[in-house]
Amino acid sequence: MGLYSMMRTSSSGMNAQANRLATVADNIGNSSTVGYKRASTEFSSILLQSGTADYTSGSVETEVRYHISEQGSMRYSTSATDLAVSGQGFFVVENSNGQSFFTRAGSFVKDGDGNLVNAGGFKLMGYDLALGSTPAIVANGVTGLVPVNIGSFSLKANPSTEGNLYFNLPSNDAVVVAANLPAANAATAEYSGKTSLVTYDLLGNEVTLDIYAAKSAAGAWQISVFDKANAAANGGFPYSAAAITSATLTFDSSGQLTTSSPTELSFTIPNGAAFTLDLSKSVQLATEYSVLSAAVNGNAPGSVQSVDIDDDGTLYAVFDNGQRLQAYKIPLANVPSPDKLKPEPGNVYSLGVDSGDMLIGFAGAGGFGSISSGALEQSTVDLATELTTMIESQREYTANSKVFQTGADLMDVLVNLKR
Repeated sequence: MGLYSMMRTSSSGMNAQANRLATVADNIGNSSTVGYKRASTEFSSILLQSGTADYTSGSVETEVRYHISEQGSMRYSTSATDLAVSGQGFFVVENSNGQSFFTRAGSFVKDGDGNLVNAGGFKLMGYDLALGSTPAIVANGVTGLVPVNIGSFSLKANPSTEGNLYFNLPSNDAVVVAANLPAANAATAEYSGKTSLVTYDLLGNEVTLDIYAAKSAAGAWQISVFDKANAAANGGFPYSAAAITSATLTFDSSGQLTTSSPTELSFTIPNGAAFTLDLSKSVQLATEYSVLSAAVNGNAPGSVQSVDIDDDGTLYAVFDNGQRLQAYKIPLANVPSPDKLKPEPGNVYSLGVDSGDMLIGFAGAGGFGSISSGALEQSTVDLATELTTMIESQREYTANSKVFQTGADLMDVLVNLKR
């Protein structure tokens, strides 16, 4: 009967507007929630088959759409662990049960265990870069990800493992006889240049290396490394121990290293780790001995003063002695259809039926956005739009209730025909 279908249709309309008002209430309530993505209610009609002389009204179907792929505006802060994604991608986080989720809510702070957690209590996940290792990414899963913990850095020493020393060797210097080359460790040692480098052993003690360069033949230079702690009383030769290592560099007529010449020295630092010293950019030119570049990694024991996070997701621990240590690499995750992710409590998302499989990568590569440290992505809710939608829904709910009320009045008339 038409009256019954009219009442069912108006009831469906009221229910649809109630759903719309519910999403408006959620949006307004989360207008200040970091990383929140607004929801909206979309309508579609359901038509019933009607004859030419009789019309049967249908109903309204609602579908809630989550605008997860919308970019929110940035709000900047003074905390380096406040993170925001500009572009595509989500942070990977984990709950207390070890279940992984996606989020754009990057207001991370250190908890009692040193883990970075956001306002929802979810731990930020990253790849551990211990000892300078390269993270092994699993492109479609979270294998290898661990909670980012910045509470375990204090009083940490890192042994030196690599460095570089580039110098110019004076081509016009005289050749030194074999007995007086530095590697012979004699009191009569002769050399064109000496450079000392500070390195660190396994416990963070400073180990100073004395590096000598002496011309052993035309276009050939002997490079010898000694432990300064073994130097004679005058600070030079003879050392109480032999050279740690020695090698001969050879140069061509243009002053560049020949293809057969060694380009690095590999040795073990006393009480330290295996160490590689790069010499590949050294030259032999007609000018005085000079150091072009010198750098060594490692640090003495120190406490962490702060953390820095690059836009590619690399987290550095900054020690009070000025050293910076790569500690974690924070990845981003994405899916083919972000708007089809399933919202979960805590402003996080899980994979949905139609979202597609996850893809893990790093910021700034492979279509992923960049990570901004000291920034938070704001909610995508526009209060003016939500209030306008609320007024529209209120009016339309009232109109549907009038239709229902009219149908009820007509039913009363129909029932009273018997009287």
